[in-house]
Amino acid sequence: MSCKIPQISYASTAPELSDDRRYDFFSRVVPPDSFQAQAMVDIVKAMGWNYVSTVASEGSYGEKGVDAFMQLSREAGGICIAQSLKIPHDHKPSDFDKIIRLLLDTRYARAVVLFASDEDIRGILNATKRADQLGHFLWIGSDSWGAKNSPIHQLEDAAVGAVTILPKRATISGFDAYFTSRTLENNRRNVWFAEYWEENFNCKLMSSSKKEESSRKCTGQERIGIDSKYEQEGKVQFVIDAVYAMAHALHNMQRDLCPENSGICPDMEVAGGKKLLKYIRSVSFNGSAGTSVTFNRNGDAPGRYDLFQYQWNNATGPGYRAIGQWTDTLQLNVEDMRWPRGEQDIPTSVCSLPCKTGERKKVVKGMACCWHCEPCEDYQYQVDEFTCKVCTYNMRPTANRSSCQAIPIVKLEWHSPWALIPVFLAMLGIIATIFVMATFIRYNDTPIVRASGRELSYVLLTGIFLCYIITFLMIAKPDVGVCSFRRIFLGLGMCISYAALLTKTNRIYRIFEQGKKSVTAPRLISPTSQLAITSSLIAVQLLGVLVWFGVDPPNTVIDYDEQKNMNPDLARGVLKCDITDLQIICSLGYSILLMVTCTVYAIKTRGVPENFNEAKPIGFTMYTTCIVWLAFIPIFFGTAQSAEKLYIQTTTLTISMNLSASVALGMLYVPKVYVIIFHPELNVQKRKRSFKAVVTAATMSSRLSHKASDRPNGEAKTELCENVDPNSPAVKKKFVSYNDLVI
Repeated sequence: MSCKIPQISYASTAPELSDDRRYDFFSRVVPPDSFQAQAMVDIVKAMGWNYVSTVASEGSYGEKGVDAFMQLSREAGGICIAQSLKIPHDHKPSDFDKIIRLLLDTRYARAVVLFASDEDIRGILNATKRADQLGHFLWIGSDSWGAKNSPIHQLEDAAVGAVTILPKRATISGFDAYFTSRTLENNRRNVWFAEYWEENFNCKLMSSSKKEESSRKCTGQERIGIDSKYEQEGKVQFVIDAVYAMAHALHNMQRDLCPENSGICPDMEVAGGKKLLKYIRSVSFNGSAGTSVTFNRNGDAPGRYDLFQYQWNNATGPGYRAIGQWTDTLQLNVEDMRWPRGEQDIPTSVCSLPCKTGERKKVVKGMACCWHCEPCEDYQYQVDEFTCKVCTYNMRPTANRSSCQAIPIVKLEWHSPWALIPVFLAMLGIIATIFVMATFIRYNDTPIVRASGRELSYVLLTGIFLCYIITFLMIAKPDVGVCSFRRIFLGLGMCISYAALLTKTNRIYRIFEQGKKSVTAPRLISPTSQLAITSSLIAVQLLGVLVWFGVDPPNTVIDYDEQKNMNPDLARGVLKCDITDLQIICSLGYSILLMVTCTVYAIKTRGVPENFNEAKPIGFTMYTTCIVWLAFIPIFFGTAQSAEKLYIQTTTLTISMNLSASVALGMLYVPKVYVIIFHPELNVQKRKRSFKAVVTAATMSSRLSHKASDRPNGEAKTELCENVDPNSPAVKKKFVSYNDLVI
């Protein structure tokens, strides 16, 4: 540690001395760059700026200041350096223009930390004006800028909004009078005073001077503060405190090592610099400004800074305004700050704007403050700022994707158009079925009703009624009871209908086939036998349902995959019975088998006498029904992947069953009901038979001895015979058939 008193410029107009002429001792009294850099880091973080650039004058002061700032910003975290630029010693205006262009390459880094001399600060501000970027940059100036006017003279508009720091200081009374009285004659002991004189008055003292030849010669009569501007340098306080610190250290050292001597003793002469440094770090006294002068364990004076912002006030004009202070911690009055371009909020200086809620950060490699915002997609929600996760299968993300929420549960509602149409058809069908059944019951003993096969007709009407009823079960809100009834009645109505029709067509077929071979009546054609056959066919369906119940008990499920749209907002969970498409087809499969078999028999009996029973209406019924179900199957399975699967399949199934029931009701019963109600005169016995029937009856008369009461349902067996005399008396002995009535 040198014991020399450091020599510095005492006036703001003096040229800045090179850093190698700053002695360590003085630098310890002035708060070090680390404190200044820490204060600037705290300001940047308080402003929310995480992407800043640095500009430094080439040399120890600027480079060390920027290095300290960058080191502390890395330790603090959350601050990235966009660019770190240097102003060369031998600079030209183009150098400053280049610096501004480079700073604009990272436009979002609006905050710029400056460790530069007055001249370099002016060069930067001038280049900003030339680039027409006034108000774009947010300057953070070091103590070299402080609260001085010289760096911004006639550049005030470019400096608006700049935040600067300055070590806490006080104007030393009496120093101004002393310094302005210094002349070349009375201050010869200061070896640098002549150089200062030339720079201050822009003149030349001697031929060995470094000033240009064109400079005027100094007269020696110039006066500081009269012939030049003068402002007390802010570091005067620290120079005085440095001298006093040295004096206190020497005094304490002399007192300890030379207690019996009044001056320097031999022990002091050989003590060495390290011992003196120990005494310097141990001093404590009130400085020239009345503040305590001490040193920490690193030998640095405590950091105390005032914070200023250069503001433009319409009332008072431009000027520096105190906005806070820094003494180990930052105290900043943000509400007192004003920004260029009339910005009300704190301007941003960030590499990337904060991601919105529901977006995750994808950090740019090597630049922790820069990232891309990627939205959480599909069914993802934001776990933290860097992570998105998929919601569980029964959940979907909220609108802002900050969490998950339950997927709404839907079912086929009664008021839905998908339900209204089949319900309307079913209600019409139920009313028509009840009306037909009531009509048949009311006219139960009339020839038309008896000729229709009353027992199987009522069975068939019951099946038709159940086909209509299943519509309401398919639309009702699923629960265990509803699901149980669905399984039972889904295929039961069709099974009953087609079992009855199959029994009828089979009976007709067997009668005529038997008649071709012999006059013996086929077996199992009585009403009781027909009911037994029909019941056996229906029992197969019920047995299958019973096995289904045992293997897979009915239950409800919520299907989240059926309507899991790409847009989570449209996702719905479908409440439905635990019945798969395959199970539906299997349940209907047996009924479809009966329907196909019945159709085959209808085709085979298409050649029976035109007026015999219901062969042809049954045939037309089955042909139409087959067409309906052939259309149903591709629609049902073709919509398996549709978002409207629940509605389309339910509507298709119920409408198909309604149409099947309506076809049977319309073709088999509407003509009979029409005759019964509107043409009762036709509902009588008639002996209108074909010639072939008469011939056949005459041939059979001698061999048939059955009573009329033995005939099944009042119908006569007909055989096809040839060469029988139509005038034979045996014709009068044949039985009357209600199937031969012309309707």
